[in-house]
Amino acid sequence: MNAKRKTKNVLMLLCALILVLSTACSSGGKEGAAGGAKEGAKTAEETKLTENDPGWKVDTSPITFDWYINFAWFPHKWGDDLTSQYVTKKTGVSVNFIVPAGNEAEKMNAMIASGSLPDFITLGWTEDAVKKMIEGDLVLPLNELAKQYDPYFFKVTDPAKVSWYTQEDGNIYGYPNASSSPEDYKKFGDNINSTQTFLVRKDMYEALGKPDMRTPEGFLNALAAAKEKFPDVNGQPLIPLGMYDFHEKGNASLEGYLQNFLAVPYDKDGKLYDRTTDPEYVGWLKTMRQANEKGLLAKDIFIDKRPQMEEKIAQGRYFAMLYARTDLAAQQNVLYANDPNSVYIAVDGPANSNLDQPTLSGPSISGWTVTLISKDVKDKARAIRFLDYLISEEGQRDTFLGEKGVTWDTIEGKDQLLPEVAKLRDTDRDAFDKKYGASHKFWMLMDTNITPAWEPPAVEPFKQMVDWTIGKAKSFSQFDQLDPQGNSEEGIINTKVLQEWGKVLPKLVLSKSDQEFDQIWGDYLKKREELGFAKVQEYRQKKYEENVAKLAEFIK
Repeated sequence: MNAKRKTKNVLMLLCALILVLSTACSSGGKEGAAGGAKEGAKTAEETKLTENDPGWKVDTSPITFDWYINFAWFPHKWGDDLTSQYVTKKTGVSVNFIVPAGNEAEKMNAMIASGSLPDFITLGWTEDAVKKMIEGDLVLPLNELAKQYDPYFFKVTDPAKVSWYTQEDGNIYGYPNASSSPEDYKKFGDNINSTQTFLVRKDMYEALGKPDMRTPEGFLNALAAAKEKFPDVNGQPLIPLGMYDFHEKGNASLEGYLQNFLAVPYDKDGKLYDRTTDPEYVGWLKTMRQANEKGLLAKDIFIDKRPQMEEKIAQGRYFAMLYARTDLAAQQNVLYANDPNSVYIAVDGPANSNLDQPTLSGPSISGWTVTLISKDVKDKARAIRFLDYLISEEGQRDTFLGEKGVTWDTIEGKDQLLPEVAKLRDTDRDAFDKKYGASHKFWMLMDTNITPAWEPPAVEPFKQMVDWTIGKAKSFSQFDQLDPQGNSEEGIINTKVLQEWGKVLPKLVLSKSDQEFDQIWGDYLKKREELGFAKVQEYRQKKYEENVAKLAEFIK
């Protein structure tokens, strides 16, 4: 090898070594491309950003974030519709959604155990995983990211919601969707509705003479009459009563939904009330047992998950359902297109012995889900700025309406979807989602107090269901986030109690007699106490009192 070539090779080796060392130094070990803002990203101070400046405008170069959605039923992709394409064109941000193929809790726990998470994570605020991620230092404080990269956060977020989700360390790690603060109830109270409904198939219900289903007797008689008069639906057996799926910790329809229809109180004289042991509630669980004994509960409801339920709703196979009206929007459109009389309508359902009006859950300050940013996020600055954009009114408009002149325009002084776009949404939601992707297709940070301003008045087949809930919706925010989570003593006890309930609830419904029901019920209460349930209740009472105090500041 000649001297000239040898010198050149040495120089190349030195350059490569310098490059490696400089990359390692700039990465700060743990913080580099995986854990920090990308190299060169400027802080809010460097870019002179204030609370009034949308930080996302600083950098609109292409970037793709991985976003985990902890709902196996979420079917959508980013970029295959006009709305997400517009958001990407505007902000530079693309999203790669990651959805669990099976059990959500198993997938979430596996990711937590690995110590590595996707850039964004969205999951129900009630999930234990929220606390685990925070306690495990797996997610970043949004307030700290905001101070460093995007003070706009403090302008576009609701102070009450920020306060509500602020942890004991003074930081907020997740921001909610579909959340209503006390201020929201003051502003929008007359229009606030609930998603909780007792639904019946319109044509069948009317053919039966619109039976009163508020009492146990009327309820059972109506189910029996429906099964007798309509044994089959297009060659498939009728399912007299539909409800959410049974899972390891219970069944939403037979818990909060049923209790709210019975107007079971959450507290009495400042003390939390054990709603599960309420006599009216236990009596209605026995009514469900009787329904099963009479052959009025199909086996499907004990094994079906949401995809199977959605298929059967679209076929109109349920006579009645304790279910959220919003969770059958696409199927309701299918039924309406086939036969407007075959849709589901909301009616008075199970009631207490006084036939009191139900107290349905309106939007609470906790909302439905929370979205967090992982410590492994590939670009801290872009992440918090994109989050803030989505929370802002501009982001809400873009994700709800899409691009002006393409999917929406100002018509008769009101910003709203173009007529042909709105028509597709109201007649074929699946086709609308694939083509346009607006109107809460991407609901992760939806503000359901802002977006109604862009909605046309509700039309059938949805108007009747919405109208039925108005006046029945209540805020139960002070009763949110009471359960202990994580690995605390109370959290471990509570998990065991809930898992025991998940085993017992179907047994109660499937029991052969009221005597067997009473035996199972008594054994459950005894087991609950043996597990240490009193400690959980003591913890929940303390959290409830803290919640009342926390909300008092914003109710003044």
